[in-house]
Amino acid sequence: MAIWKRKIDTQIIVNRNDQTMCDHLGIEFLEVGDDYLTARMPVDSRTRQPLGIMHGGASCVLAETVGSVAANFCVDDSQYCVGLDINTNHIRSIREGYVIAKGKPFHLGRSTQVWGIEITDEQGRLVSVNRLTMAVLQK
Repeated sequence: MAIWKRKIDTQIIVNRNDQTMCDHLGIEFLEVGDDYLTARMPVDSRTRQPLGIMHGGASCVLAETVGSVAANFCVDDSQYCVGLDINTNHIRSIREGYVIAKGKPFHLGRSTQVWGIEITDEQGRLVSVNRLTMAVLQK
């Protein structure tokens, strides 16, 4: 059963995120499932730290982007969601290619949502695990 309360597809998400950090970092939304959202981000000069591996903050940006976008499509037009807390555990480093984030909810409540976002490399190896807590607010 679909979790979405608003019309959602990748083109709607792209239009909504025009001229945001998504554009700057090259984040692309790939798929909307009944209960998940996926996006990918390049590992390049915009997302690497001086040692040549993906910056941990870039992982957090990708995870929060996926979770936040998804959360806002899980509430009706009288509400919106903002981030309260993010926790990231870095499992594997990556130097090039793309990372893919898949976000699924653990909890969709009236005042909070909790999302799990796994980030993998192109071979499906786990790069980081992320938990994002969102506040559900009234407009």
